Amino acid sequence: KALSSHEKALEIQQQSLPSNHPYLASSYNNIGAVHQDMGDYSKAFSYYGKALEIQQQSLPSNHPDLADSYNNIGAVHQDMGNYQKALSSHEKALAIRQQSLPPNHPGLAHYYNNIGAVHQDMGDYPKAFSYYGKAFEIRQQSLPSNHPDLASSYSNIGLVHNDMGYYPKALYCFQRALEILPQSLPSNHPDLAQSYNNIGLVHENMGIYSKARTFYERAIQIAQQSLSSNHPKLQMLRNNLERVKNK
Repeated sequence: KALSSHEKALEIQQQSLPSNHPYLASSYNNIGAVHQDMGDYSKAFSYYGKALEIQQQSLPSNHPDLADSYNNIGAVHQDMGNYQKALSSHEKALAIRQQSLPPNHPGLAHYYNNIGAVHQDMGDYPKAFSYYGKAFEIRQQSLPSNHPDLASSYSNIGLVHNDMGYYPKALYCFQRALEILPQSLPSNHPDLAQSYNNIGLVHENMGIYSKARTFYERAIQIAQQSLSSNHPKLQMLRNNLERVKNK
């Protein structure tokens, strides 16, 4: 339904606007985002690329919309495992936003967080921890204590602790995230599913398989309400449950 609506919007704009109008770029980005959420990364990359091409022709080089497009392209590269390209895109996005935002603006935290995520995927945990820490510090200073972005920062730092084998610290971070999210998100939101999955992951790594199974099952129960049956994230949750059942 989201895809159909965004495509209708694009059709209307194509009839009445020049082909390099920034509004068209916005619609291409919207369509790309839906394809990304559906797990169709090649289509997402194609639409994000069209958006960036238009913006490069029609906007100044420090315009925030350009940063958003670089951010989108970086996210798809990351999903596809192209980490160096993802890192380059996210760093370009951060550099653009640093030109127009104060250093403690929560918008900057978003870009620090994205760079940290790529370093984490590359196995460079000290750099990941550094960038996640910058994002967390900004969010603590600028956001209310129940904001979901704070929960996201706790989760990200927890994942690095988990990867480094610091399981009690990881568990603390994940529990803090889970305390925050229900205050600001609907009960079937995928971020809640991910939060339960993270706690399950730590328990699995600590060898407490019965607790891990309980949290994985809860994660799947939530995710099934909001994701398509063949979505890669839902399949990942199911794989986690099967793995801990075997253990």
